[in-house]
Amino acid sequence: MNRFSAREEEAINKVRADVSALHAELVRYGLVVWTGGNVSGRVPGTDLFVIKPSGVDYDSLTPDNQILCDLDGNVIEGTPGSDRSPSSDTAAHAYVYRHMPHVGGVVHTHSTYATAWAARGEAIPCVITAMADEFGGEIPVGPFAIIGDESIGQGIVETLSRHRSRAVLMKSHGPFTIGKDARDAVKAAVMLEDVARTIHISRQLGDPLPIENRHIESLFDRYQNVYGQPTPAAKGATS
Repeated sequence: MNRFSAREEEAINKVRADVSALHAELVRYGLVVWTGGNVSGRVPGTDLFVIKPSGVDYDSLTPDNQILCDLDGNVIEGTPGSDRSPSSDTAAHAYVYRHMPHVGGVVHTHSTYATAWAARGEAIPCVITAMADEFGGEIPVGPFAIIGDESIGQGIVETLSRHRSRAVLMKSHGPFTIGKDARDAVKAAVMLEDVARTIHISRQLGDPLPIENRHIESLFDRYQNVYGQPTPAAKGATS
């Protein structure tokens, strides 16, 4: 007997395909080396998420070897990929999903510039408009935590619960980003590395100029609520 309904199976398979494909974006944008880093995605309408297997080359990732877990980080036995070990960050991802119900995707990388800021234990100041747009302020630093249990997840949740940033620099470790789905979290990871690099370069030339809080608020509101193409529902409401 199937443990999942047809609708749940469809949702699981879609997230498997999305998460598998999105790992290639980490490579494309130079955010990972070797087998480091991971993307996960919550399965809508369930208490499940999909995450990459541990230590597998990015070129070898497929939808069928992504691993389905419950929100305690337990592998769902008998499903594709369940014969493999999940990412070493699985417990951290699971903790985020349990405690931040609005989060649909989590990404971890060791991207060079963002990790350099994390190594310094220094927040990235909001001194360019692209950062105000995407993150609505500084990128905060989370506490040092050991890999392999919920400690990292706890640090992510505690830090981001006090910020509207979708990125956190875990001290001496590297960046984690969240999003409404896995693609959104990958976008945040790409944008984080871009602003981390730009602001690092700026500091080599002198002290970056701060943006006033009122302008940060205006930029964030415009980007989040006006920028881009309207959704079909929004178009219908205004037509």
